[in-house]
Amino acid sequence: MRAALPAPLAAALEGYEDHLRTQRDVSAHTVRGYVADAVALLDHLARRGGGQVHDLDLSTVRSWLAQGRTRGHSRATIARHAASARSFTAWLRRAGLTPEDVGLRLVSPKAHRTLPGVLAPEQAKAVLESKAGADEPVGLRDALVLELLYASGIRVSELVGLDVDDVDRGRRLLRVLGKGSKERSVPFGVPAERALDAWLTRGRPALATPHSGPALLLGARGRRLDPREVRRTVHAAVAGTEGAPDIGPHGLRHSAATHVLEGGADLRSVQELLGHASLATTQIYTHVTVERLRAVHAQAHPRA
Repeated sequence: MRAALPAPLAAALEGYEDHLRTQRDVSAHTVRGYVADAVALLDHLARRGGGQVHDLDLSTVRSWLAQGRTRGHSRATIARHAASARSFTAWLRRAGLTPEDVGLRLVSPKAHRTLPGVLAPEQAKAVLESKAGADEPVGLRDALVLELLYASGIRVSELVGLDVDDVDRGRRLLRVLGKGSKERSVPFGVPAERALDAWLTRGRPALATPHSGPALLLGARGRRLDPREVRRTVHAAVAGTEGAPDIGPHGLRHSAATHVLEGGADLRSVQELLGHASLATTQIYTHVTVERLRAVHAQAHPRA
């Protein structure tokens, strides 16, 4: 699709991609997503007879989004496409390639924010204990993966990005590089510390190669652990737990935050733990049980 774009459209796309990579502090995954959406939008423009970016108007963008609806795209997908289109049209205007930003008048449906499944505390315990007794290197690594994800609530990308020096074993802290290259310190508990000690003494040395570098977690061939392997590990552990919802690493992260909140932590602390830039995001991804809400009300309200 990209190779078939008219030369002027392809040139604009290259400029936009370079802008995302060099001037916007976004991840490589985000760059790929924004560029793919821009390619699809420009392809739609070309099919409607447009050969220059100044041919892009609001009706073309709306037509592209409507095409997604007819193909069965979800509200969340359409909302993401609209956000990508607004990013692209705003850059076109700033770069002087179009006389106006046509995306300013674009209205898109708000995506439904759905929460992943949450493990009950006893289910979380069973998931973490599924690797108990493992003694081979991969088993020790998987035990640490589960413990760190649940203990700290960090993202998969943050987990696999950890280096050995990012672990403060004395204070039981992880130095995590989150979204937007923002660094934060996240605590972990004694069970995760035990899993870490086992991995560093008996697991990592057995898998390490000259290509391992400083990576904390390694794959079977000694390179930095792939996020897909983390997802497989979590899904396998959860699948073996009776009654547990089908969740991946994000569900484990959400479970950790929920359990911390239900244990008495305030929302701001959970925000710091998860590395959310906005408290509103934390309010969406964490929830309080009715029992917890009643307990706070009984304790704090003068007319309770």
